[in-house]
Amino acid sequence: MGFPEMSNSVRDILENLLAFDTTSRESNLALIDYIQAHLAERGIVAQRFLSEDGRKANLYARLGPEGDGGVMLSGHTDVVPVDGQPWSVPPFALTEKDKRYYGRGSADMKGFLACVLAAIPLFQAQRLRLPLHLAFSYDEEVGCLGVRSLVSHLKAARDKPAMCIIGEPTDMQPVYGHKGKVAMRCRVRGHACHSAYAPQGVNAISYAARLINRLESLGDALAKMRDVRFDPPYSTLQVGTIRGGAALNIVPQRCEFDFEIRHLPGQPVEDTVSALRDYAAKELLPAMRDIAQESEISFIPLSQYPGLLTDAQSDFARWLAQWCGSDAFSTVAFGTEGGLFDEAGIATLICGPGSMAQGHKPDEYVAIDQLARCTAMLENLCAWLRA
Repeated sequence: MGFPEMSNSVRDILENLLAFDTTSRESNLALIDYIQAHLAERGIVAQRFLSEDGRKANLYARLGPEGDGGVMLSGHTDVVPVDGQPWSVPPFALTEKDKRYYGRGSADMKGFLACVLAAIPLFQAQRLRLPLHLAFSYDEEVGCLGVRSLVSHLKAARDKPAMCIIGEPTDMQPVYGHKGKVAMRCRVRGHACHSAYAPQGVNAISYAARLINRLESLGDALAKMRDVRFDPPYSTLQVGTIRGGAALNIVPQRCEFDFEIRHLPGQPVEDTVSALRDYAAKELLPAMRDIAQESEISFIPLSQYPGLLTDAQSDFARWLAQWCGSDAFSTVAFGTEGGLFDEAGIATLICGPGSMAQGHKPDEYVAIDQLARCTAMLENLCAWLRA
């Protein structure tokens, strides 16, 4: 079965996938039901891994022979919000124009999921010498949170895949690496009073500002380690949000800010976080508590995932270059679930249809020719897996 026969199936499946509002704050269960039913119609049993509240699920399936090894095709089902974006087409529907399919998630990354689901009959028509694994996750967009239960299952499984292709949008160019991320919230509790008596209070915003200044210097230290394979070629640290204060004439009692570190693969960032904690505990808190004993500074983890750096000279990389028709390996600036799979002992590379230049934006789209190239990659993978 070649792409001409599969293209209509890709379009129809993508149209169905786009109709589900799987923004990370919403449940993805209706979409998981759809994928599970699609697999069940073809005799494939899939396993769910539910979130603690039961509102979301990962889905895992495999076809082909028993035993370990083989290749896993992986993608997340959640999408980013459309709130406040000036869409000219309905975001949760497929619109076809200019040889593109528009809709939220078309590029990131339901286009890839549609190609995978459309290709199932192709793989089933062959006698495979190695298994094909399928993984569909949730909450990737909010810090790669949902896939961890599936990763734990695979890590302990005797028949886990040897290799994984994550279909994030890369213009069908193979990618071997990305940075890791640590995101945290810092909460500062001071002591409120009338601003006319400011020295009698503990200004939470002022102390938060000192912490942010310290973060800037810690970021400068991180930037001294460089790797030209990445853009920018060093780890970055930035404060993204800050909230605090009630009125200009009140010394603010509370302030909190969120910050993130996007770090080179293998670069430890624990020392950076520890240095900020030590500064808060040893230099700021004593001065705050001299005025008000209830003063406090706390740090709350928000999300964390490891970087990815797969050997671009490996056999897997060589095979992927053949499957996708390009050996122009590169890194990407955005994060993926790849580092988590890699930590589980599954060699991981990234290659998928569409571009992140269109992802997360109004009127997101995936070019139809990109889906054709993705289908060609899957056909080549199927030929490689064939006994």
